[in-house]
Amino acid sequence: MTEIEPFPVSIPEHDLDDLRARLDHVRLPEAETVRDGTQGVGVDRLRSLLDAWREHDWRSVEQRWNALPHFRTRLDGLNIAFWHVRSPEPDAFPLVLTHGWPGSVLEFESMIGPLTDPVAHGGSAADAFDVVVPALPGFGFSERPSELGWNPGRTARAWAELMTRLGYQRFGAHGGDWGAYVSTELARLAPERVAALHLTMPIASPLPEDVATADDAEKAMIAKRDMFMRTGPTHVVVQSVLPQTLGYSLLDSPAGLAAWLSQGLVGFSDTRPEAGGGVSVPQQIDDIALYWFTGTGASAARWYWESVRWVPHTAAAQNAQTVTVPTACTLFPAEPFPVAKRWAERRYRNLTSWNEREYGGHFPGWEQPGVLVSELRDAFRRSRDR
Repeated sequence: MTEIEPFPVSIPEHDLDDLRARLDHVRLPEAETVRDGTQGVGVDRLRSLLDAWREHDWRSVEQRWNALPHFRTRLDGLNIAFWHVRSPEPDAFPLVLTHGWPGSVLEFESMIGPLTDPVAHGGSAADAFDVVVPALPGFGFSERPSELGWNPGRTARAWAELMTRLGYQRFGAHGGDWGAYVSTELARLAPERVAALHLTMPIASPLPEDVATADDAEKAMIAKRDMFMRTGPTHVVVQSVLPQTLGYSLLDSPAGLAAWLSQGLVGFSDTRPEAGGGVSVPQQIDDIALYWFTGTGASAARWYWESVRWVPHTAAAQNAQTVTVPTACTLFPAEPFPVAKRWAERRYRNLTSWNEREYGGHFPGWEQPGVLVSELRDAFRRSRDR
């Protein structure tokens, strides 16, 4: 089946009733024995988050969701859901945006208007995009895989077919987190079709000689990466080793799901007041509710099991998988796994821009949407007519 069909979202009322009952009967543990966050999400913070969820209006999320053209099509045996918003400008440039974990397509929701209709948002018609925002396999309203093999490489090939099916032979690609892996692979597999690439988390690591010759800024990056690897990637370890075991809690307990997702949504964002405070509580609840109502906590966790077995595990192996299309990178200071420009240049052989911003973290579409829109316009401006 290659048809593209409208896919409006409407969660049955009994699912909302079930969630309300579960939230009313949540069992929480006693308070953590330290208050510095080293044991995870504190009970007071989670209690506040659950209180906000009890007041959440999912139907308003559906109204916003369905105000955007939402579709589904079958790609490589799996039903993939996506927003496809065409610009009113006739020369708009196609752009596919790919999210990661613990985010979702909601990361890009507030950006779609400025990207597709820049004139209405104070921009130039020359910067207009046709925007495609697919949900990763097993995330959101995309189907949950029932077989092995859905990793970033297979997903990139599915995205290429999706863009063909939508009538776009040449397009741009953007991603962060796992979206950066998918977008990088898409550019690598189809360089004749990907006119340019934009990343907020370039996939590159230092070689031993980079560590030996690091300047002070790079030493700080390496120290931050090392600290993250010692204390931060609990989600990577658990989801890449025991996703099914974890998944029972994520599907059965709203408190468990909220704590697990919020750990990353807060921990990887720029929570400084001058930066806007990071991913807001309403944004967190929208995202957590999406995972809950679609039942994708376990399938999203299994994405790690698949992908960690697919990803090259050394910097040298990553560098061997070179990308030749024009690549622009925007770096945000709260990114937990920072990258230096010279590390990235080995893999991304046509690096056209490297912008380090003052504020923002791992989720710029939520944290700094205006900045990310501006960066995307700049990144693809030179590639539209090539």
